[in-house]
Amino acid sequence: AVAKKTVKVLVVGNPANTNAYIAMKSAPDIPAKNFTAMLRLDHNRALSQLANKLNKPVADIEKLVVWGNHSPTMYPDYRFATIDGKSVKDSINDPVWNKDVFIPTVGKRGAAIIDARGLSSAASAANAAIDHMRDWVLGTNGKWVTMGIPSKGEYGIPAEVIYGYPVICENGEYKMVEGLEIDEFSRERMNHTLNELLEEQAGVKHLLS
Repeated sequence: AVAKKTVKVLVVGNPANTNAYIAMKSAPDIPAKNFTAMLRLDHNRALSQLANKLNKPVADIEKLVVWGNHSPTMYPDYRFATIDGKSVKDSINDPVWNKDVFIPTVGKRGAAIIDARGLSSAASAANAAIDHMRDWVLGTNGKWVTMGIPSKGEYGIPAEVIYGYPVICENGEYKMVEGLEIDEFSRERMNHTLNELLEEQAGVKHLLS
């Protein structure tokens, strides 16, 4: 089978980032930037947690990021997020809640749903896939979303790692949000999820030789 060079690939099945990496490496004639992994489910879950905490509509929250792998090691980051033009971080003003409640709740939400229902959150995942592709094709009107995309070394992530980054979509393309400050805690979390991705990559090298 041969795909068009303009094909847009979204990988949902776990491990999504590493499966997207396998697909990218297996199709060298297709631009690497056309391969993405779904972190939109995590992004949407993080928005819901923040909206619940602030008692505000999800749609009012902007500039949220989910860094890294689609796994419990992901790092949902609201340091840059705004609500009604005000800082979400300042509005919550609770670093203990961020570290001990928000981050682990978002990271383990999928497992919690399976434990509660005996079923996966298939409808939420399907909705997130629609969100991801709609925004990639039609644009985000300047708003940030999270996509798992091949790194080019941004934010200290090695090239070709499929990593969750903040992006803005326009004209069928995504553009990374660059220049964000990475503090010590964030670097630690970002490296933690990166190390998991590097371990996964090492584990599938035999499939790519």
